[in-house]
Amino acid sequence: MDAGAGAARLWDELPVRVDWAAVAAQCAYAWAQARAFVVVPAIRLLVVLSLAMTVMIFLQKLFVAAVFFTVKAFGLKPERRYRWRPIGTAAAGDGEDEEALLGGSAAFPVVLVQIPMYNEREVYKLSIGAACALEWPAERLVIQVLDDSTDPVVKDLVEIECKRWKCKGVNIKYEVRGNRKGYKAGALKEGLKHSYVQECEYIAMFDADFQPESDFLLRTVPFLVHNPDIALVQTRWKFVNSDECLLTRFQEMSLDYHFKFEQEAGSVIYSFFGFNGTAGVWRISAIDDAGGWKDRTTVEDMDLAVRTTLQGWKFVYVGDVKVRSELPSTFKAYRFQQHRWSCGPANLFKKMMVEILENKVCVSLSDSFVKCMAPSY
Repeated sequence: MDAGAGAARLWDELPVRVDWAAVAAQCAYAWAQARAFVVVPAIRLLVVLSLAMTVMIFLQKLFVAAVFFTVKAFGLKPERRYRWRPIGTAAAGDGEDEEALLGGSAAFPVVLVQIPMYNEREVYKLSIGAACALEWPAERLVIQVLDDSTDPVVKDLVEIECKRWKCKGVNIKYEVRGNRKGYKAGALKEGLKHSYVQECEYIAMFDADFQPESDFLLRTVPFLVHNPDIALVQTRWKFVNSDECLLTRFQEMSLDYHFKFEQEAGSVIYSFFGFNGTAGVWRISAIDDAGGWKDRTTVEDMDLAVRTTLQGWKFVYVGDVKVRSELPSTFKAYRFQQHRWSCGPANLFKKMMVEILENKVCVSLSDSFVKCMAPSY
């Protein structure tokens, strides 16, 4: 007798018989009960939460739109809401020194311009040239190129370009690291460790594909000089390739809404709005107060903005100042950007949730996280 026949005989001799039809009926009954008491209530709860969040977002959009149109109707520009005047034209009663009243170069604070780069063969000349053309006393301006390029050819080209501008009398520093730890956040953090940075009060930051107008510092730095509670001046992006394809047109509409409505409304009502990672000017003491740059997420710019806000600092958005930039023109680049913008805030919120909820600005911060985690289409 083979093993198969023996096993079948042993099974037949067992006193227990399995009624498979009854088992199937019991499983169907258990699933029906689970569906009635667990699955259906859970789905209903999710539907209610989704509807509630939809209504909240709709009301928030209406509020932002109302703030935007109020700003336009009453002309509530940042220059009217904050102290602003050209540097070197202080009123005599303000107690500033005589050289400042006369408009000498000593009235201008020392500004550091940081340009982080990574294999930027196509745009490195444009970005470095635009930074070196900024209108500011030469002895009060430091250009810092933070080159993390892994392509030795690109590194040589960037270094040669920096030397070319240095020969023209521009105070430009070419800085490289031995590794790429922390990526952009690590490069910015390392850049602040150099001794010459100790003399600087403010930092203007531009990604390698951004080119500011020559009067950028003249229009933004006065907000920081005359308002000691402001940590960041954020400006608007101007897209030079918005008409390249349908994808860039959609992105322009989405980001125009982000700048015109969300950031401007947040600035007007003194609410939180995030740093866009570029085209902004920071107060160095505010960065230090918030703990400096951290590389724990892919949104180091929002991380710093949240921590700075929790310390009580204010931000101001200046929409009239525009910095030229480019939009991703391929779906692959666009998808990578949206993944970073969506997942980064979610990871940051998990790391800082308790700290945010314990702070009085938790409502505006939480709302900003929700908006950032929704991809822009």
